[in-house]
Amino acid sequence: MHTHLKELSPAELWQNFAALNAIPRASKKEEAVIQFMMDFGNKLNLPTTRDEIGNVIIKKPATPGMENKQTVCLQSHLDMVHQKNADTDFDFATQGINMFVEDDWVKAKGTTLGADNGIGVASIMTLLASTAIPHPALEALFTIDEETGMTGALGLQGGLLDADILLNLDTEDDDELTIGCAGGIDVTIGGNYKTEKVNPGSMGFRITVKGLTGGHSGMDIYKGRGNANKLLARVLLHAAGKFETKIKTIDGGGLRNAIPRGIAKR
Repeated sequence: MHTHLKELSPAELWQNFAALNAIPRASKKEEAVIQFMMDFGNKLNLPTTRDEIGNVIIKKPATPGMENKQTVCLQSHLDMVHQKNADTDFDFATQGINMFVEDDWVKAKGTTLGADNGIGVASIMTLLASTAIPHPALEALFTIDEETGMTGALGLQGGLLDADILLNLDTEDDDELTIGCAGGIDVTIGGNYKTEKVNPGSMGFRITVKGLTGGHSGMDIYKGRGNANKLLARVLLHAAGKFETKIKTIDGGGLRNAIPRGIAKR
């Protein structure tokens, strides 16, 4: 357990979140966290299965007196947006998240925290492990690869779940329930260009945009945060209006669902 989380309450929830965040779980690289969840369910002696695509399902019988209640499925996704600051040395394939507490916030040093959807996963883990919370029969569904295509949910095998009620714990506000989904779309734009030779006497410059806040392209897109790709494009457009300008390479952004916080151009 991360020592800086010991005093947070409820203790069981934060212990589970810390244990989860110690496991590398970048999108499309979820093997370690899948095994983590399988081990978690098996240690509780609960029926635990993994489907062909990698989703994990853990079932828990109802507590005494709740047997006649409808079965409820609780769902969260195991993967996280794996983004780091340009000056942070971190490998999402092998390292767990380095967390700390600052004022009223749990944060990560130089990387995304993984609360999306780790706090939902930890909440379900806490309920599965509890011996004090009355509940109907539960089915915990932990899907993979939500952040880069929802391939876990899309590939979920039929016949594995019996619940008539599903609660998705991937939300932004503790005091709200959302019915429905806005959906999403991916757009790939391609084009052709002709290369040119550099004129003798030309000077080369490397321009770097960094230190922006970044954020999730879903929940933070309306907040007016700087986009490193767009900012650099504005700089280049302004320069092209005053000087003869040629571009060697542009490399910016790293994830389809994250607002670019840094970019380098040469």
